[in-house]
Amino acid sequence: PPPAVERSSAGPGLWYEKAAPGDRRLGKVVVIARSKKFRDHHGKVLLEGHRLIKDALEAGAVLQTLFFSTVGHLKELPEAELKRANLVKVKFEDIKSWSDLVTPQGLIGIFSKPSHSKLSYPAAQLTSSLPLLLICDNIRDPGNLGTILRSAAGAGCEKVLLTKGCVDPWEPKVLRAGMGAHFRLPIVANLDWESLPSNLPAGIQVCVADNRDPSTQAETVSLPRGASQAGSAPGNLNPPVKSKPKAASKCQDEEEVASVCIPELATLYYYENWTQTPVAVVIGGETHGLSPEALQLAASTGGKRLVIPVVPGVDSLNSAIAAGIVLFEGKRQLLQRHKQEDKRQKFPLV
Repeated sequence: PPPAVERSSAGPGLWYEKAAPGDRRLGKVVVIARSKKFRDHHGKVLLEGHRLIKDALEAGAVLQTLFFSTVGHLKELPEAELKRANLVKVKFEDIKSWSDLVTPQGLIGIFSKPSHSKLSYPAAQLTSSLPLLLICDNIRDPGNLGTILRSAAGAGCEKVLLTKGCVDPWEPKVLRAGMGAHFRLPIVANLDWESLPSNLPAGIQVCVADNRDPSTQAETVSLPRGASQAGSAPGNLNPPVKSKPKAASKCQDEEEVASVCIPELATLYYYENWTQTPVAVVIGGETHGLSPEALQLAASTGGKRLVIPVVPGVDSLNSAIAAGIVLFEGKRQLLQRHKQEDKRQKFPLV
């Protein structure tokens, strides 16, 4: 049987219980919430630290249990949401021993797994939203994915789509690196390529961020899965070959592991104009790079290959850095276009 509960008040209408010595709930909950299988099965996620918990509550995520070390922590969180949750005061040492943070803040919350369709995003984020989407393809590193989500929120992306090869966005390391991005813009996870187009607005163009040398683009149209890494750059600065997508794309050899047709894509440097229509950018992970499906989707929408030129001999860029560069360039182009359109409306040409 659980130890006898001692209940105390933390101000009007706010009650919490003190965990008795030997109360194992915190440890149990943390171990469980770190397992993706459990998160999926029970629909719970773990959020740690004041900032992340506050962002989640303000976006309407449902708090089930909050473990805290001092009553002062509660005063900084929205009271109405706390009243609906189970509040448990534990020793700071207990939180410290289970914490993922270098300097634990003494707050660990267990939330119902949020659904992007039910969260309400900050007004400032919605008013700054641009017709720019991000598709993550095989991003396996949690720190990279979190950083990418943070960049997407900062650039004003409309939403982020994650394919099945990506790390779970609710993993603690992704949440930490995301710095609240999970509660600033819709993140749709675990999509297969067949269902991905139905999550894109009509008429959108899909571009891929890629690192292959554009001067060899014309000859090299087929590549084995994983041969192309997203987000980095060609070895030289010759102007990219403006290859037109062909209807009949060349196919890989039958002997290849996966015999897939890899379409040709017109290649542009990332600073050239690629935002004439609403656009989605695909970023591939370091190890596996872009999927053939990403290239096929880009070709079917008339999308481009976007290249970030780096100095010859420098290894490919980290995918999170590449995402930041491409997304903020997309933002610059879109804002510039809006400015020009505003000017035209103010001073119409006679």
